[in-house]
Amino acid sequence: MIERLLVANRGEIARRVFATCRALGVETVAVHSDADASAPFVREADQSVRLPGNTPSETYLRIDLILDAARRTGADAVHPGYGFLAENADFAAAVTDAGLTWVGPPAKVIAAMGDKLAAKAMLADAGVPMLPSWTDPDEVTDFPVLVKASAGGGGRGMRIVRSAEELPEAVASARREAAAAFGDGTVFIERYVERGRHVEVQIFGDTHGTVAALGVRECSIQRRHQKIIEEAPGVVGAELRERLHEAAVAAGRAVDYVSAGTVEFLLAPTGEFFFLEMNTRLQVEHPVTELTTPVGLDLVRLQLLVAEGDPLPEHGQHPTTRGYAVEVRLCAEDPAQGWRPATGTLHRFDVPQVDREFGWLQRAGLRLDSGVAAGSEVGVHYDSLLAKVIAVAPTRSEAVRALAGALARAELHGVATNRDLLVRVLRSPEFAAGEIDTGFLDRHPEVFAPLLPAEQVPVTALAAALAAAAHRRATASVLGGLPSGWRNVPAVPQVTRFAGPDGEIEVRYRLDRTGGLAEWCTDPSAADATVALVEATPDRVVLDVDGVRRAFRVHRVLSTVFVDGPDGAASLTELPRLPLPTAEVAAGSLLAPLPGAVSRVHVQVGQRVAAGEPLLTLEAMKLEHPVLAPTDGVVAELPVPAGGQVRTGDVLAVVTTEEDPR
Repeated sequence: MIERLLVANRGEIARRVFATCRALGVETVAVHSDADASAPFVREADQSVRLPGNTPSETYLRIDLILDAARRTGADAVHPGYGFLAENADFAAAVTDAGLTWVGPPAKVIAAMGDKLAAKAMLADAGVPMLPSWTDPDEVTDFPVLVKASAGGGGRGMRIVRSAEELPEAVASARREAAAAFGDGTVFIERYVERGRHVEVQIFGDTHGTVAALGVRECSIQRRHQKIIEEAPGVVGAELRERLHEAAVAAGRAVDYVSAGTVEFLLAPTGEFFFLEMNTRLQVEHPVTELTTPVGLDLVRLQLLVAEGDPLPEHGQHPTTRGYAVEVRLCAEDPAQGWRPATGTLHRFDVPQVDREFGWLQRAGLRLDSGVAAGSEVGVHYDSLLAKVIAVAPTRSEAVRALAGALARAELHGVATNRDLLVRVLRSPEFAAGEIDTGFLDRHPEVFAPLLPAEQVPVTALAAALAAAAHRRATASVLGGLPSGWRNVPAVPQVTRFAGPDGEIEVRYRLDRTGGLAEWCTDPSAADATVALVEATPDRVVLDVDGVRRAFRVHRVLSTVFVDGPDGAASLTELPRLPLPTAEVAAGSLLAPLPGAVSRVHVQVGQRVAAGEPLLTLEAMKLEHPVLAPTDGVVAELPVPAGGQVRTGDVLAVVTTEEDPR
């Protein structure tokens, strides 16, 4: 019987496993890097062990350090979570050889399924339908195809290729990314199905020979081949669901599967489906399966029971479904900037109306599985996932609406997130109608627009300025009773300047002797809305805008003002009245958006380039990010060589135009 469990992972999955352990009375052990020393999962563990360093290769990928942590803390079992070493057969074998209980499938199963090429061959013999694939790029004659990493998943090392000319670079790039993410650069090529859907079946096996299918999940909304919205029981009919279950169970039985796993399929518009891969671990999206079972299956609990040798309980072998669940992955990234990862301090993290964290809901409601909290630091070392927000309701439309509303009202301050995109997808007519596939985001560029319309930014900036004025009045050491901005020449307005989402905003306003808003404007040449001030405090401003009362929640951190209003949220930086002189950056400079390393330089100084042409590749947060020429011109400077490290704001390249030959 497991008494003390070490979780060889971090973030929300570590917290998720700890929640089940607390319910079962199992003691917990966390391992953590220096960057994660104050993370929520470390605070929640009964014991924790520092793994010296920050990068995954220094910490969470060190089998020797993790086994030593288990020995030092007296842990008798190890749960791998997902990612990192979760699908590493050597790690599973090392845990077992050390006399510890491994909470997962046997090492031989992980090894068999970890090589996707070998797995396809093995499961094809078991009758699981397959797509044609190639290992030699020269053998590919029909396009489009998909280049895939053999040793990993999560979208890393994957490239869609639509012509023979694109294939060599796509293969080379996929190999580099796969090697960086998984330590293995082997790739293969597979036929790409246009308008295909990504569906998967949760399976569970025990040591007594039982393999059961626990339901289908729909995972077609993806960015860079990584899932961002998942649903259960999925938009599939009963007959198709049964065929998917049969194929998944056949795959599990072919390898004597034990513990939680997922068999993933590509569903073609014709109704055919094909095997993609088997994930030999618990999936990120497992909550939607848990929340749609009437008995409240806890998949982590089943993992622990099966690891102890118990058979899969009867209610876990033939679970029925109830209601509908939808999950979104809330990530620290900016979709409008090529999914650029974001870093910084998460000053506020508040999702309203959460009914449960890391657990089953008896009725409709909202669940939050989060790896962060207010004050968490989001760095460059790990995946950008912050949290999963899951809604369950009697119907799909109810769950989608509840989830979109909660996300829209969430206060997420300090780090850019994909929240606005998620809300727009959930509220789109096509998504509501179930018209989804893996190319959904490519066909719907409108979902990349921020929730806050551009025409509402001026009123939002006015709310920020009035809150700042209220703060100054509340903290004034003398004459605190005077109205904000009181002066002998009342005709002169107050001026507050902000750096906003689309450039600088100058708010001019004047308050009357009663504290009411006498006049305001942001652009003297434009007709701003008619606004009356109803209430202004440092953290709340209520305005009557063209006869409609609107409330704004305001949160200030130093010079940054976060405003959450009825139309959306904005982050504004108040600019100093008398700015200090600063060093100018040369015109045409391309700056590093986040810390990382320049993995490749594609051009030379003096070379003429066209707008959109790749200049160099920046590697950060385990992904490659191309840096493109902003305009036609000539490369004047390349200050960072391949392999060089950069910080946020460092100059990566300078491109001059003909008008500025330098």
